[in-house]
Amino acid sequence: MTTPHDTTPQYPFSAVVGMDDLRLALLLNAVSPAVGGVLVRGEKGTAKSTAVRALSALMPAVDVVGGCRFACAPDAPDPGCPDGPHGTGAAEERPTRMVELPVGASEDRLVGALDIERALSEGVKAFEPGLLADAHRGILYVDEVNLLHDHLVDLLLDAAAMGASYVEREGVSVRHAARFLLVGTMNPEEGELRPQLLDRFGLTVEVAASREPDLRVEVVRRRLAYDADPAGFAARWAAEEDELRRRIAVARELLPGVTLGDSALRQIAATCAAFEVDGMRADIVMARTATALAAWAGRTEVLEEDVRQAALLALPHRRRRNPFDAPGLDEDKLDQTLEEFGADEGTGGDDDPEPDGPDDGPGGGGPEGGGCPPQDGGPDESAPGPELPHQQEREAPQEQPAAPEQQESGRTPEPAEQSAPGAGGEKAAVGATEPFRTRRLDVPGLGEGADGRRSRARTAHGRTTGARRPHGALGKLHLAATVQAAAPHQRVRGRRGPGLVVRRDDLREAVREGREGNLVLFVVDASGSMAARKRMSAVKGAVLSLLLDAYQRRDKIGMITFRGAGAELALPPTSSVEAGAARLEQLPTGGRTPLSEGLLRAHEVLRVERMRDASRRPLLVVVTDGRATGGPEPVARSARAARLLAAQGTASVVVDCEAGPVRLGLAGELARELQGTAITLDELRADSVSALVRTVQGNRKAA
Repeated sequence: MTTPHDTTPQYPFSAVVGMDDLRLALLLNAVSPAVGGVLVRGEKGTAKSTAVRALSALMPAVDVVGGCRFACAPDAPDPGCPDGPHGTGAAEERPTRMVELPVGASEDRLVGALDIERALSEGVKAFEPGLLADAHRGILYVDEVNLLHDHLVDLLLDAAAMGASYVEREGVSVRHAARFLLVGTMNPEEGELRPQLLDRFGLTVEVAASREPDLRVEVVRRRLAYDADPAGFAARWAAEEDELRRRIAVARELLPGVTLGDSALRQIAATCAAFEVDGMRADIVMARTATALAAWAGRTEVLEEDVRQAALLALPHRRRRNPFDAPGLDEDKLDQTLEEFGADEGTGGDDDPEPDGPDDGPGGGGPEGGGCPPQDGGPDESAPGPELPHQQEREAPQEQPAAPEQQESGRTPEPAEQSAPGAGGEKAAVGATEPFRTRRLDVPGLGEGADGRRSRARTAHGRTTGARRPHGALGKLHLAATVQAAAPHQRVRGRRGPGLVVRRDDLREAVREGREGNLVLFVVDASGSMAARKRMSAVKGAVLSLLLDAYQRRDKIGMITFRGAGAELALPPTSSVEAGAARLEQLPTGGRTPLSEGLLRAHEVLRVERMRDASRRPLLVVVTDGRATGGPEPVARSARAARLLAAQGTASVVVDCEAGPVRLGLAGELARELQGTAITLDELRADSVSALVRTVQGNRKAA
């Protein structure tokens, strides 16, 4: 939605405390929109949205053609503008718009909608512009961008790549320009962003709340002052806001004259190669960012410090190879690369008497200080802001020696379970083996849940399987069914010419079948029997592989572990596979095998999730060897718990972790009670030669 015209002043950008990297990244995009936008990653409650919304007040006003709904520039109007062609009418000046895209927006709300009825009956392209049209030559802001539906992400990718939006309905098409500054915020705990969209953001910034008491006090003081008197608070910061606007305007004028020398270009190319980023977009974004940094500092030459700062902003999110990799750069490696490739020709900074840029401008002008003017009435904000914790690559802990091999039994606890050292027989966590590509596990039937890539479902996108009368607003038109519905009534409606007389009741929308994302609930056996067989590393590797598969298929995940005397909800259902991987890595083992407790806990979690999101169908994945020990009648109680889940129609898969020459087949018995399927760790691999093509649906039919 477009930011409403509210009389309440926006929180001033210059009043934001700390967050130097975030403020610098936003200001660089204000200086040079070609940088490509900003992705702001951080924990909740860190003023991400406040800073982004405050940016719009600093952006220079734009000239538009009077009456054009698509913000065409008077000196260069879009030749294909739906409101064109434009004559020589008077131009209007208006503030730069900031348009907010809600996570739950529809496709028509984003790209606009055609009046299909008028298009068929009158041949008129009656087009209602969407948010992409509103954002043209402005800012498109997506809060919680990682929760955006896939089909909206695809439309954003297309518009960002082509600078235009296309709306097509059965051969009737409309095109308009859509060039905007894309700014997104996200909380990584709620799930990661698709790599394709991640790469579209020019810069990325990690933000976290300061742990410094004085800074936190100042944040609260300013927020309370703003809430008490927004107009008065804004007036107190008006001078600083005006100074920032002036600096942005000066930097924009200086930008075309900034020189990016061959030495700086070599450093940029060498840095991107050293960190193995994909494609060439990173090189281009770094070059644009370094140029904008120089202009912001009041210089006409790019220095090594500009290249270094550009790398810290443009590369971290482009180095991720899978969702378990932590974003970030090795700054020692960065400095080494810059020194190596800048030593031969120099960067031009040795002869500069003031390599850090002019210090007589607001805020010192240097990029390291965040580029914002000094702020009175609070702590010294010209000093560097609180340092963000450096996120290191995840390292697997050393594997602990497993207990000696024990005689296996399906009815009595193993000696390892009874005599394991530590409280409750707990053993230290072991590392996971390398993840692998798994076979797809489906939920049977046809769902209607969130778009994804796992199970069959009725969706707004996919192959057309039929037609129906629209419920509410018309979705994708089914042209043949519409014509068939209207044809018998043409004589009664007085048709005389070649056109087709279409009424609202004749319209039919296409019924489509695609795939949905599911709730994948893992129930992981962490008892002593798993550790005693040296299997936990392989089991963790299998679960890690399934987590990666769930990320790629847009699933929600949850994790229950059971050992000792009970079961624990280690990870409540979430979209963050990173959180699941972290909990899995820290998982200790040991003790008895309370299988029934794990299944009952799964039943309760699924019951609650059905009330929260009834359309998202669950898939239960039980990772165990099938043993049940501890408590009265553990085997019978586990069977009853399994039948309880089966009675609710829960689709289930049992990953059989039993090993050794003697196999009791207990996991297979559990799968039969669940009315699911059992597969071994070897069969879980997609590239396993010995595995058959197994899905939940096929095995349930066989049952």
